[in-house]
Amino acid sequence: MRKGAQRLTYLAVFIALNVVLARIASLRLVFAGVEGIRIGLGGLPVIMAGVLWGPVAGGIVGAMGDMIGYFLNPAGPYMPHFTLSAALTGVIPALVLRILGREKSPGPGALMLAILVGQTITSLILVPYFLQTLFGIPWRPLLVARVVSQAINFPAYAFIIHTLVRRLGLLFGFGWFSS
Repeated sequence: MRKGAQRLTYLAVFIALNVVLARIASLRLVFAGVEGIRIGLGGLPVIMAGVLWGPVAGGIVGAMGDMIGYFLNPAGPYMPHFTLSAALTGVIPALVLRILGREKSPGPGALMLAILVGQTITSLILVPYFLQTLFGIPWRPLLVARVVSQAINFPAYAFIIHTLVRRLGLLFGFGWFSS
């Protein structure tokens, strides 16, 4: 029972971190009254939850963080499409690591690949598609900024996650320690 309560507490902290990093500590660029690009570390706790505790945990942190964040600090109308994308931000890297057989101790390379796949699907494909479909914002002008943003984010996310889990994992009793 203690382990389940501990994991639930960590997930709640990761949700809170996601809300703060995504909604408050990010640079948000608005197009036609709708947020088009968000630059920051909001995806970090979502991806980290998925990497540490699996795709379900990553999906919960992403979805709950998006919904709570919207109600605390909305940027345009609420659209569940973006909640799905936020959930997939945590689900996809965890699934990629599972497919690679590296879910127990991913090295920096496996982490970068998993995060690259996840961010490509969510941030470079789904979000621009939803922005164009729902709000008529063309995806092509946003693509260059999104590619540059993700070229910085995905290696940064992998480095930060790998470093945090290696350094704090023994202290707090989570994660993997062999890579």
